[in-house]
Amino acid sequence: MEASKVRRGIGLVAHDAMKKDLIEWVLWNSELLMGNKFYCTGTTGTLILEALKEKHPGVEWDFTILKSGPLGGDQQMGSRIVDGQIDYLFFFTDPMTLQPHDTDVKALTRLAGVENIVFCCNRSTADHIISSPLFMDPDYERIHPDYSSYTKRFQNKPVVTEAVEAVDRRKKKRNKNFKIITG
Repeated sequence: MEASKVRRGIGLVAHDAMKKDLIEWVLWNSELLMGNKFYCTGTTGTLILEALKEKHPGVEWDFTILKSGPLGGDQQMGSRIVDGQIDYLFFFTDPMTLQPHDTDVKALTRLAGVENIVFCCNRSTADHIISSPLFMDPDYERIHPDYSSYTKRFQNKPVVTEAVEAVDRRKKKRNKNFKIITG
């Protein structure tokens, strides 16, 4: 099968109860996914790559396998999102099981929203995303939000000067009290 003309950065993550579902989804859509760059959390990525190699033994897949999600892989995935390497995040979540690394999952979900990447957490949404004409559209680019007003919110404000002055006042007061105590 010819590799896609569009090369996307695709994140693949799945909670334990959803790994089989994500593997099946990737295999079902493997021809459409060929030629893309994949970032996966540890166990999920290892299993998906094994399945793809079995289905397409002659195809070279471009996979970066990160650490397991709870062992830092979620943060590594978030870093790739912030760095602009990931355009799509297919994160099959298990809605029935409390995750011990739930705060990491929420942070990853939040970053997907902040960076305005395509994000889905179940197979139905993934099916709609991959069947959208935009998935293969070489001219489609996501809108990159402008957060400059947020990142510059302390510009021209005396926060640093006030902090330095406050520390200087506390040190002077401490030194004065220390002299009184030590005589």
